Amino acid sequence: MSGWPSPRGRAAATARLRALPEDFEVDELLGFEPEGSGEHLFLRVRKRGLDSEEVARRIARWAAVAPRAVSYAGRKDRHAVTTQWFSVQLPGRADPDPAELAEDDALAVLASARHPRKLRRGVHRGNTFRLRLRELAAAAGGDVRAVLEPRLADLARRGAPNYFGEQRFGSGGSNLAQARRWRDGGRAPRGRSRRGMLLSALRSHAFNTLLAERVRAGDWDTVAPGDVCQLAGSRSLFAHDGSADLAARAAAGDLHLALPLPGRGERLEDAAARARQDAAWAALAADFAHLERAGVELAYRAARVIPGDFAWEFCEDGSLSLAFTLATGSFATAVVAELVDYSQKEQAGP
Repeated sequence: MSGWPSPRGRAAATARLRALPEDFEVDELLGFEPEGSGEHLFLRVRKRGLDSEEVARRIARWAAVAPRAVSYAGRKDRHAVTTQWFSVQLPGRADPDPAELAEDDALAVLASARHPRKLRRGVHRGNTFRLRLRELAAAAGGDVRAVLEPRLADLARRGAPNYFGEQRFGSGGSNLAQARRWRDGGRAPRGRSRRGMLLSALRSHAFNTLLAERVRAGDWDTVAPGDVCQLAGSRSLFAHDGSADLAARAAAGDLHLALPLPGRGERLEDAAARARQDAAWAALAADFAHLERAGVELAYRAARVIPGDFAWEFCEDGSLSLAFTLATGSFATAVVAELVDYSQKEQAGP
């Protein structure tokens, strides 16, 4: 995936991802139920061929509100069929007719309910994915099923490096390139959302750089004294104190190595771990200075993602069907890249 190293070496096969939007289905798992009253109208929508920002603009026009009154928990791919929740602030107003929001077949309202608070980024529990990989071919020739079955089983057990996907960096890395032009004195992007996207591209690239160093070293899925640990299924962080059981808990998937997303604040690692990170980050000092000037705060992210409820099926038409659940912020493409190289075939695109 975009040149980041894999612990399993080169992909075992090639495939086409997203030949059709229906080949990439995503269902957002909100993790709570709207309370049924309040000034925010929650909408669960199904979209096809639209990104989340375009849906938010449609909702703002439909509800006759400013764009800032509409929010959502997570961005979803354009070239996909996805369901997700949006909220729109309507204090003292009746609910508009949901049927009027569906301008075409690309958007449908599946449910609506009131809630006291707006949706905030990242509050959802995760996403369920159903993917179809077409035009499968073993990279070295031979039986594609025979080369993929062992990888599928290992991926279900060990998980994948939790890289940020290429979507974060824009088509051909355009978001990262624009972020660095801004860093170097170019015109600042218009709008808070666009600025946030470009800053996110910088820190996501920094995280991937650290994770790539751990993958090359072979210790991306374990923890050692001086590292920071994150409990699986939680945002809880703690420093490795030398306890003998932590390596076993990491091997069992109970906790993961956590790596920093740069910004203002003191890192939690010990001096040796910070020195190792600084060496991997040696070429990124200008990015970090820009992030700090912009007021971005230090955060942490798990280095590993283990897909939940992972299932696969080799279909009669020669395709491979995958189903799994990922926690908020993890990319399905990071999982797929451990199996197949889809980069060349996806360029033909929908």
